[in-house]
This record gives sequence, C-alpha cells and structure tokens, in this order.
Amino acid sequence: MSELSERFETHDPGAKQVAEKIRCDACPVMCYIAEGRTGACDRYGNVGGRVVRMDPLTVLEHSAEAGAEVVAFADAGPWDGELVNTGRRFVTAIGAGTTYPDYKPAPFIVSQEVEGVDLVTVVTEGIFSYCGVKVKIDTDRFIGPEAATVRAAGEAVGHVTTGEYGSQMLSLGGVHHLTGGSKAEGRATCDALLALCNKQAVELSIDGGESVVVQAGKPPVIGGKVEERMRVGCGSATIGMFATQWRGLVDEVVVVDDHITGVVSEHQAGKVLDWPDTGIKILGRRSTPGRYFKVSEPGLGWGGTAISDPLSILGDWNPKKGARPGLSLLMVSTTGEQFAYYELDDELKPVQKPFPERLRKSVDLIEDNCEPALCTVLFVGGAGGSLRAGVTENPVNLTRSVQGLQTYVTVGGAPVYVWPGGGITLMVDVMRVPDNAFGSVPTPALVAPIEFTLRRDDYVRLGGYESEIRSVEDVLARGGEYLNPRRGAHAPAHNPWPPLTQLRRDAQDGAAR
Repeated sequence: MSELSERFETHDPGAKQVAEKIRCDACPVMCYIAEGRTGACDRYGNVGGRVVRMDPLTVLEHSAEAGAEVVAFADAGPWDGELVNTGRRFVTAIGAGTTYPDYKPAPFIVSQEVEGVDLVTVVTEGIFSYCGVKVKIDTDRFIGPEAATVRAAGEAVGHVTTGEYGSQMLSLGGVHHLTGGSKAEGRATCDALLALCNKQAVELSIDGGESVVVQAGKPPVIGGKVEERMRVGCGSATIGMFATQWRGLVDEVVVVDDHITGVVSEHQAGKVLDWPDTGIKILGRRSTPGRYFKVSEPGLGWGGTAISDPLSILGDWNPKKGARPGLSLLMVSTTGEQFAYYELDDELKPVQKPFPERLRKSVDLIEDNCEPALCTVLFVGGAGGSLRAGVTENPVNLTRSVQGLQTYVTVGGAPVYVWPGGGITLMVDVMRVPDNAFGSVPTPALVAPIEFTLRRDDYVRLGGYESEIRSVEDVLARGGEYLNPRRGAHAPAHNPWPPLTQLRRDAQDGAAR
C-alpha cells in the first residue's frame, strides 16, 4: 500500500483515533495520520498525538525603532511570553490553519487597538477551488495566438488572453481546469498555480506558439531567450517621443513594431518639426499618416514581428516625393535592441552602412526608457460561503461589509483589489505576499491566507463570534488549535497597509514529514 493511500484508509467515521493514527478534522478529506507524518495536504501532521499545523504562523510587526526593517521575534528557543518590542503586530493567516468547511469560528479572531480604534482581524486559510492566476509577461514577442491553450506538464491549464500595452497576458487555472477535467489536468493545474503563487519558476507551452518560463518578479524566458526589456511604446509612440532627437541627424526613421510601425517623415510629430518628405513606401496597412498596421505577422523578430531583415517591409522609393541617392535611413525596434543604418544608392536602393556615432545617443535613449521586462502574477480567488461562515453566523453580512468598505481584506497582510459586484472576488500581487504563503489540498485546490479587518463594534453588529475574540498577546502566548510555533529565518515583505513589517517564523529543521 502506498504512503498516500494509507492516509485515506477507510475506518469508522466515529472513531477519533485508529491504532497509532489520529484523524485530522481540518478539512473534509479527514486523513488518518501516523505519528511523525503529515496528511495528504502536507499542511497538518501528527506531532505527539496532536494534530498540528506544520507551517509557522506569520506575524507582521512594526515598531518605531525599526521603521521598515524586519524585527527579530522568537529568534531562538521557545518564546517565554515577553514582548520583544513595543510595536504593533498583525497576525496573518499564513500558517493559521483553516476551518473548511466552516462549521466553527475562524482559527484566530484577533483584537488590537490601533490609534485609538479597537479593531478585529479574522484570520483563516481559505481553500480555493474557484481560483486562478493572471500572468502579465512584459514583452512584445509573439508567444501564441489569443485564446490558445496554455499547457504545463503537457496538460491544459489555461489560455492566452488579450494582450495589454507592451505585455502578453495569460489566464491560468479556474475551477474547470482544477476539478472539471481529468485527474492529471487537475494536478498539473494545481501544481502550476501553487508554484507561481509561491514565486517559483514554471515552464509553460502554448499551442501554436512558444515555450515560456514564467516566475513572478523575474524576466520571462521566451523560446529559450531571456527577455531583457519592455518596449518603450508602439512605433508611433516612439516616433512621438524621440522625433526631436533625430531631427537634423538623419533623413528618415522607421520604428518597426508588430502593432503600429511608425515613419517619422509622415508622422504628425515629424510634420510639426517640418520634416521633409522622403518618398518612402511601407508595405503595410496604413492607419493614419506615419502609422502602419500589419507590416508583418507577429513573431520573435524586430519589434515583435516575424522579420529578421527590416528592409523587407519597404517598397520602392519614390523620387517624385523626395527620394534621392545618399538619403539616410535609421531603422530601429521599439526596445532599441535592433537597429541599422542605410543610405540610398544611385538606384534608390537602401544599402547598409556602418552605424554612425551621431545616432548612437538616440538609440541608447530608447533603451534607457524601456523598463526591465518582468513577469507579474496575480492570484485571483473567490471567498465562498463556507469560508465566510467562519467569520460570521450570517455570511452575507461579511460580503456586504466588504463591498461597503467597512471591512478591509488582505492576503498574508498584502493589500488586495476586491472586484465590484456580488461575492468577494479578490486579486493580489503575489510579490507583496510573504514567501511560501500558499499551499494546496488534494481536491485539488489552492490554500491561501485571507484576513478580514474591521472595527470591533462593526464585527459584533454583523453577527461575528464575539466570544472568540482574543488579544494579539494571547495569540502569541498560547497559539491556537493547530499552531506549532517554531524559530527560523525571516521572509522579506513590505506593504503599505497595514503599516507593518513582516516577520516569518519558518518551519524548524527536521519537521515531521
């Protein structure tokens, strides 16, 4: 019998303990766990005959002395109950445990006075089947057609969605991939989402497109090549920004771009500068003067096009409109990574010449104005009815309180965006959440920390569990039902609200597995 199957042995549901094993009641799986082992989720274990949350509780801490620096807390040995400083603390849901389905109050309901206001923070780890991530990839490279399937480990985990300015976008996860397909699809989706939310690198392949390595806060790797910079703008925008830099140094400038290729002599920016016509012809669909669509199919070449030779987008030059032998031409991409200089010969054909030093500054200026290419990962989840039941006896009151801005929602202390409309659908930048804050369960589903903060009197009015409210000092002194306090290293994080600096007490070495 496999190690995993042992955790799901069939026993009398009424038996709390079977032989050497104890039954975990932290989620509906109800694993039987042997001493020194963890359940199927690897989040709860049997330590000395007690169900213990194996990851540490994370406390954000702020003190006047430390400012924005991390303050040491329980740095060595068991904590004796003495406060290490007089600063405020914010108990996050990371490592707090869950009550899913919420047949009892949330693991921690914490009271604390802040600037004369008695606040309550309800802390729980939510189990999210209805969740996913939105991935923003800073690149103008073609990664795949819109709506194309995105795969991880060969399984469909999402799709390419509409691109944004200078970025490609992916929508990954969701309940249909997590639980609506095959077991392999669900596992692959859960594994990919968990790694992305915990700021790890994930390799994805896109049907009809490229392979992409994505990691929050890191440059994307597209087709095996690290993307260094995000484009400064489309070709037209680049012309508008830098036309004055080129005036008097070159006769014509073409900024090659998959979206809008710009031509300075025809562009409004050039006309304002009295730029003379050059007789140039662009092989593309003219939008407005100096702006061209569809000069090429999208790809990994110049400016996100499929071309490697920029001259392929040029037609015959017209001498009646200004073309002449010796006319100079600069062609450059929207990131400044590709550039070339040409002069027209006697037959009005562009011939590449050594790049002149006088134009070097303008190309460098384009590069300087390009931001570093990064991947951004946003966790998106819906806080369902059972999670809300751990906050209040009447769950709809919590939803109304959040939508009415009486309750502030955070994920691991990080500020979130709550979508308007029904329910509590939130988005959070995983880079603002402490490291390794997300977990999973075999449903499959993600486990994410979530905190609800509001005035104590408002909490009582919405039907909160007043008798379960505890002080921060009491939580730190006595822990909780599943809390396993330990010493460890700190995880860096900093968020504007709450104005607290994070401290993470990571799992001790040699934790039971």
